[in-house]
Amino acid sequence: MPGNAVFFPAAATYAIFVLPASVMAMLGMTSAFAGIASPAGHAHEMLFGFALAVVAGNQLGPRTVRALALLFAVWVLARATFLFLPDSIAAAGANVGFPALLAWHLAPRLFGSAKKWRNQALPAVLTAICAVAAAFPFVLHVSGTAASTHHILMVAVALFSLLLLFMGGRLIAPAVAGQFYRQGSNLAARVEPRIEGVLIILMALAAVALALGGSALPDAMASAALIAAGLLAALRLARWRLWALRGRPDLLCLGAGYGWLALGLVLFGAAHSGLGLDARGETIALHVITIGSLGTLTLNVMVMTRLLKSRRSPAHTRLPLFATVLLAVATVLRVLAGYDAADSRLLLVIGSLCWSGAFSLLLFLLLRPAPRPRPAHSHDR
Repeated sequence: MPGNAVFFPAAATYAIFVLPASVMAMLGMTSAFAGIASPAGHAHEMLFGFALAVVAGNQLGPRTVRALALLFAVWVLARATFLFLPDSIAAAGANVGFPALLAWHLAPRLFGSAKKWRNQALPAVLTAICAVAAAFPFVLHVSGTAASTHHILMVAVALFSLLLLFMGGRLIAPAVAGQFYRQGSNLAARVEPRIEGVLIILMALAAVALALGGSALPDAMASAALIAAGLLAALRLARWRLWALRGRPDLLCLGAGYGWLALGLVLFGAAHSGLGLDARGETIALHVITIGSLGTLTLNVMVMTRLLKSRRSPAHTRLPLFATVLLAVATVLRVLAGYDAADSRLLLVIGSLCWSGAFSLLLFLLLRPAPRPRPAHSHDR
């Protein structure tokens, strides 16, 4: 059974629920979900609950039913215990167990098949993300301070950003080149190994510097690397010339996610350096990355995987376009909530509902039965 058959619907379902539930818990509108009533808990579930489930669905490939059932059961246990009993031993064990099991399934196969160093960046960053996810419960229970949990979550955001830069480029560039070929033209700027290699180095440097943060030199290195990576990602996006595509809203949606990432990295680097931005600016930058980029790219990758599996063209489906617009609205509302204290509660609630609406569209597509192939007629033979 393919991993995406289990983890894509699970990730979409959890995305629909967890963001508005977390917003309500942090605003004091409910006391049912202790684990996501704080910014750290909210970030934990968005990254290590939702996003890591998407990674599992995207990277696992075919697995035995028993292996998938065990992975899924541990993931569900991790989510339930963190939501209701975040300080329990069960929550710590399950939230160490799932990323450890996932890395055990992914790392040997991916490292074994990657020959070039740039290709080895994928298993390396996936292993690092799983390691950070498994380390979070130890940091939470050993130190228990907001500063330490914030520190490790910043490293996780940098690693997920590296994954999005790598996978986004590998997905968007060939698809855009193929569309230009069908339009009778050519795209010279494709994957561009040199740019990809520099992006990998910059984001790896940023992640290491964030892990060593707390003093002037690592903070300056992280800031410079993040800003440089964001600017280079924006240049890469511009070189793909998405505005010249005809009849491919699906590729424009992927490009929107990549654009949010470029913007978010520049803002993240600027906020981390203190260039006229405070903690509020950092929070805004992180949500541009997570809601705008992580949400948009993961949603569209799941849509594309489902459509290709059912032999339908992503170019002829408008659902991802509507979902991408909803995620853009959610991102803008979250940014505005960071600056408008008077209406921030309302903006946060509406933004979370836009996010849920986008993933509700995705879940509808994932659960919709694939159309049956038409029977062959004599004139088709």
